[in-house]
Amino acid sequence: MSDILPLRLEGLSYAAGGRTIIAPLDLTLAAGDSTVILGANGAGKSVLMRLMHGLLAPTTGRVVWRTDGPRRRQAMVFQRPVMLRRSALANVVYALDAAGVPAGQQARLAREALAEVGLVHLAHRAARVLSGGEQQRLALARAWALHPEVLFLDEPTANLDPGATREIEAVIKAFDVAGTKIVMSTHSLGQARRLGDEVIFLHQGRIAERAPIEKFFPQPASPEAAAFVKGELPWA
Repeated sequence: MSDILPLRLEGLSYAAGGRTIIAPLDLTLAAGDSTVILGANGAGKSVLMRLMHGLLAPTTGRVVWRTDGPRRRQAMVFQRPVMLRRSALANVVYALDAAGVPAGQQARLAREALAEVGLVHLAHRAARVLSGGEQQRLALARAWALHPEVLFLDEPTANLDPGATREIEAVIKAFDVAGTKIVMSTHSLGQARRLGDEVIFLHQGRIAERAPIEKFFPQPASPEAAAFVKGELPWA
């Protein structure tokens, strides 16, 4: 049983610049199945992810974890990860140090995490000179080293070529196999099929539909989701 799940969003909304980005919604995420937040560009996927992770404060409502103080048991990887001006290994060590891992364990755990994502041979290379795919794998290594119960992924392959995308998806599957709850936003139908167990379809800041993958794609229940699956809903 997870220490921090289920995660409940209660009457959650977010507005900025006089515009409602996330309309008031209620949502519960339980341990187990990988959850894909699907929707067109501008639907509010990234904002919803940041609200759940705690990077943004909701305008109304609240984010409720099963236990208090979940920040060290959940992690988030962004579309464009921020790299420190130090080596790949030092980037992972920094994450471990920030999480309070004893100094004597940090180097070993960092190397294990780099090995998990196939970057141990680049441990001493400057993180900022790595390719886009390598930087994304390094961001995943930082998360892996912390063994999070929940991993939020905000369109993690949006700017990558097909080869790098396959590598990132392989790491995401490894997290899933290891028992981490995956919550991932994407606008890619193929990626949602490959990595998700359930879909939350977001349209104009509202949850238009929630369904298992095997039900959502052959028979979407909402007209917005049906149009998106057919490629007829490019913008939210």
